[in-house]
Amino acid sequence: MSALDTGQGDIFSVQPPVGPIRVVPDKPSMGEEQVSENDVGAGPPEFAELYARHFRSLTLQLNAYFGDLEQAQDVVQEAFVRALDKWKKIQNYEDPAAWVRRVAWNLATSQWRRRRMVRAYALRQRQETVAGPGPERVALIRALATIPNDHRRAVILHYIADLSVAQIAEQEGVAEGTVKSWLSRGRAALNSRLAIKEV
Repeated sequence: MSALDTGQGDIFSVQPPVGPIRVVPDKPSMGEEQVSENDVGAGPPEFAELYARHFRSLTLQLNAYFGDLEQAQDVVQEAFVRALDKWKKIQNYEDPAAWVRRVAWNLATSQWRRRRMVRAYALRQRQETVAGPGPERVALIRALATIPNDHRRAVILHYIADLSVAQIAEQEGVAEGTVKSWLSRGRAALNSRLAIKEV
């Protein structure tokens, strides 16, 4: 079993929310119609199937990236809202799920950068002690947060999203050799921090 096997209790346990997506998309540009919550809840059958099949796995990826389930769900929901807004075009893509995943990861990366800035500012202002989650999740999230962003994304996409090296390379816009290097360095860094040996 890999050191990054996700079968560790309920660390990554998540289920799709019941009912319509609750995230309101960005303000539409001129000539576009804004997608409402009711529109999402009553979306086309093909879109509903896409949402049901991929919401959980994508949320698992971003939960590992953020260390915050609610934030991960919000980002995934926003990605699906944007997909529904462009569904007439996206439904004809060879892999609509890949489009949603790419949008979600772009949103996540942007939020991560803003979050780091806010945290850095907060730490300069005050110190506080807050009770955290279980030790396994703390260890994994902390370890992921310490490795370079490219390595973290590659590890999550490969071991949690189960994407191939080729798929990650396509999503990230880099060569396969670069992805292999990210994975190798990411594994080494995580294994040293978690003190877990791969079998």
